[in-house]
Amino acid sequence: MSEETAAAPPPEVHATPEERAARGREARRRVPRSSHAEYQPSKDRPDCLDILEAQSSLRVQELVPIRYGRMSESPFRFYRGAAAIMASDLAGSPDSGIRAQLCGDAHMLNFRLLASPERQLLFDINDFDETLPGPWEWDVKRLSASLVIAGRANGFDDAERADIVRAAVRSYREAMARFAAMRNLDVWYARMDADRLREFAASRIHKRGRKTLAHEMAKARTRDSLQAFEKLTETVEGQVRIAADPPLLVPLSDLLPDVTRGALEQEIRGLIERYGRTLSADRRTLLEQYQLVDVARKVVGVGSVGTRCWILLLLGRDGQDPLFLQAKEADDSVLAAHVGASQYRNQGERVVSGQRLMQAASDIFLGWERVDGIDGRRRDFYIRQLRDWKGIAVAEEMLPEGMRTFGEMCGATLARAHARSGDRIAIAAYLGRGVSFDRAVGAFAESYADQNERDHQALLDAVAAGRLRAETVESSA
Repeated sequence: MSEETAAAPPPEVHATPEERAARGREARRRVPRSSHAEYQPSKDRPDCLDILEAQSSLRVQELVPIRYGRMSESPFRFYRGAAAIMASDLAGSPDSGIRAQLCGDAHMLNFRLLASPERQLLFDINDFDETLPGPWEWDVKRLSASLVIAGRANGFDDAERADIVRAAVRSYREAMARFAAMRNLDVWYARMDADRLREFAASRIHKRGRKTLAHEMAKARTRDSLQAFEKLTETVEGQVRIAADPPLLVPLSDLLPDVTRGALEQEIRGLIERYGRTLSADRRTLLEQYQLVDVARKVVGVGSVGTRCWILLLLGRDGQDPLFLQAKEADDSVLAAHVGASQYRNQGERVVSGQRLMQAASDIFLGWERVDGIDGRRRDFYIRQLRDWKGIAVAEEMLPEGMRTFGEMCGATLARAHARSGDRIAIAAYLGRGVSFDRAVGAFAESYADQNERDHQALLDAVAAGRLRAETVESSA
């Protein structure tokens, strides 16, 4: 059970479609679509490095240099770790006043292939660490800026980047118009499955691109607990254990002394038992058929580096029936300081609730728990499978045509996610049928890409000056 009752739907969703559309048109009058082109750093803009250091102060200190190392690699890698910086920049920007559940970190690589519980391959949003209700425009702008930054890294010219971003925003706008005309249940059931994905790509990319997509879809189906089991484990004295790859993957047995390790092992066992209560009864029954055999600390992503993340190896009917779970620390969303605190006291529940609201279908083991750490501090976690048919795009390998198509897929998917919680009729009416919003967000994205490059350079300068320590670590796996 949730610690708090979910908020009631806003009154406007029970208004007539005509009244809701009028609300969107009125918002357009108050906040013209062209105003979204504006981006100028405010005179009192916080130091971007201060924001990063404030986040790092709460993280595992020995891992923080790895975060800075990854963010130093390129402006795009920096952007992936800079959701808090962009949230601060978006606060106070033009806002239609229409809210939706936000991803909070909707950059292009947080859209990927995933498995549904029915074992269908879906294209959907993946990362919800920062999810909160807020201005729907913020997710659109974060996606759009990521496409510009990735396009610059690939050497795309101004016209190519403008075409990519406008196509993505147009896809969002047109998809929102379709959802505005749908029944509520039809919106809820909408998803981009494998067939829809192939159909979407067929009219947009050439034969070579379609073959690449088919290959990636087949590859995604192999990325599951069995593949992780083969890659991440070894047999030690007849027992299956997670193989060390320090500092990116460190088994609990190598991380802590015996007495402290024993206490943490007990706490993690308790975490699994208690977290199971956040699952439905059928899924809890399935979880109870597995037993924990090993635990390791894992470094994940770019922006998440330094947060506490454990991978848990469980075995079922025998030694060849693995289940890998990931327990990831959940702190306050980077949006909270700008849009208000979550209604959920447990930040893990915030993540899970936002994910279930925005995704077409979520992992059957998705749940949450609160843990008292060995350092005496209470922390929230959310838990999901480590791998379940995941396929991620490689931005560096995209040509303009491929990135344009990918951006369109992301735009349509984001619209569906927002349509589930926001007033889709008002948003569609605000966007209208013209290209004013598309062009405005394209201009914003270019301006914000400039800001991101300045912030990335500030990080490089801070590392060179010794203010921050960056470390590059490659996995040996």
